[in-house]
Amino acid sequence: MTVLGSPRSHDATTRGLGLFGPLVHYKIMRGFVVSELKHHSKIPLSTSAPEPKPGPGQVLVDVYSAGLNFFDTLQTQGKYQSKPPLPFVLGTEFAGRISKDSPIVKGCPYKPGDRVFGAAQGTYADKVAANVEQILPLPDNMTYDQGAGLFITWPTSYEALVGRAELKPGEWVLVTAAAGGVGIAAVQLAKVLGAKVIAAAGSDSKIDIAKHYGGADFGVNYSKPGWQKEVLKLTGGKGADVIYDPVGLINDSLKCIAWKGRVLVIGFASGTIEQVPMNLVLLKNISLVGLHWGPYAKFEQDRVPVIWKALLDLFASGKTVPVIYKHIYTLEKLSEALAAIERRETWGKAIVRIRDEPNAKL
Repeated sequence: MTVLGSPRSHDATTRGLGLFGPLVHYKIMRGFVVSELKHHSKIPLSTSAPEPKPGPGQVLVDVYSAGLNFFDTLQTQGKYQSKPPLPFVLGTEFAGRISKDSPIVKGCPYKPGDRVFGAAQGTYADKVAANVEQILPLPDNMTYDQGAGLFITWPTSYEALVGRAELKPGEWVLVTAAAGGVGIAAVQLAKVLGAKVIAAAGSDSKIDIAKHYGGADFGVNYSKPGWQKEVLKLTGGKGADVIYDPVGLINDSLKCIAWKGRVLVIGFASGTIEQVPMNLVLLKNISLVGLHWGPYAKFEQDRVPVIWKALLDLFASGKTVPVIYKHIYTLEKLSEALAAIERRETWGKAIVRIRDEPNAKL
């Protein structure tokens, strides 16, 4: 595993007017600050961003690692559904420690120095303010790099397969973009749940990754015409019982879905939102099921701890281990990392290491 770029921490105090409005006395840090909407390649890393001030119900976290997501490339341009007011710091997933100077709200189960992972706006920075409800203890058997990609990726894949598709042991699962962050998590979880897994990807090398690291049973290359026939052949003519699609390949995948199959709509990484011919849904008795993990905290709060208990138990057992991309990026190389994601070069979960773990071996 290689670390691309040289990490440099920046912590100081200054006075005057700042990017985020009138400031009199504040600490500064490194942060990828979006002050106007444009492509990430045109946004420089700031070394004088003000440290966030935790609000009610929040703690301050020293970010050690942050998880890269495709939607980051959209959010800097205002093309993602979540549109923070300008200026904002980019990044959502993280792992780190509760800061020594963090306020600890009443009832908070954490104390300064505790290892945590979670989600908050502004994780591509030295520090982030996070809602207590949006963080969890980082398992002892995980590094910060592994923990940085857990909070969105894994519950998305778990709830899609278990809660929405109601996957049963022995069923066939087809996962598109199977070497990507959510895809390879879905492959791993489907295997643990007893399914037979077909990894679909746009290159043979990505298929090999899904099989080697994710444990997929078979692979198909969807860049080749007629790839659906291979799925039908593998399944004995039946087709896939569950199709997990974060790309936008639903229409193509319907050519190899089983009777009463379930299609999981996870995302549109291809950039195209498909128009599905509903007559096929009727004729094949299939279900189209969406999964948007974020709103669970609002609409189905009781389900969230159930999912996390199941996942944390899996992580503790060692049956599933997060797959991390071979190159670890630093904050100074963030735009390079986002470009690699845009070019579909990464696999597993790509990570930005904000600071080194104590006694870490690179």
